[in-house]
This record gives sequence, C-alpha cells and structure tokens, in this order.
Amino acid sequence: MSYTKFGIRPELVERVKAKMKNPVVKDRVKMLLNGVNKYDLQDRAKVRKLVRMSAGIMQENLTEQQEEQLIAFVIAQKIDPNNTLHLIRLWAMFR
Repeated sequence: MSYTKFGIRPELVERVKAKMKNPVVKDRVKMLLNGVNKYDLQDRAKVRKLVRMSAGIMQENLTEQQEEQLIAFVIAQKIDPNNTLHLIRLWAMFR
C-alpha cells in the first residue's frame, strides 16, 4: 500500500528522507522509537504523539491534515517493529 494513497505528498517524504541521513537526527528519532511495539502503533493517540515528536526533531511543520494522513497511514500498515518482514516492506516502500 503506497503512502500516496493516503494523500502524503512525495515532496514531504523526500525532505524527511534527506533529513534522516543526518546521523544526529537519525539517532534522535531512533531513541524516540526505541521500545515502541505493534500495539503502540495501533493506538491513535500514541501515533499522534510520535508523529508530532518526530516532526519536531526534524523541524518539519506539519498541517493538521498532513498529521492526520500520517497517522492514518501508520495505523493502516499494521506495523510490528519486531517483525523483520514488516520492516523490509516499509524499507522497500520508501527506498
């Protein structure tokens, strides 16, 4: 399932990918996501908090609509961070 189907603009994805190449930003985001499990990623309130905190780390100003699109995308993916196949699928989507 592509992120564009959720209304997420490719320009936003490219900006975030470029910012994640910075080792300091990458480490801060990894620390934020450390310990997150599949149940956290299905909880709308927790996903909202993670999206807002990640956007803050990357200094991305998200509109309310962009935030809702990202939340809907994360929930729809049913991501299990401990499942390697889920992580490979996500990696392939954003290469």
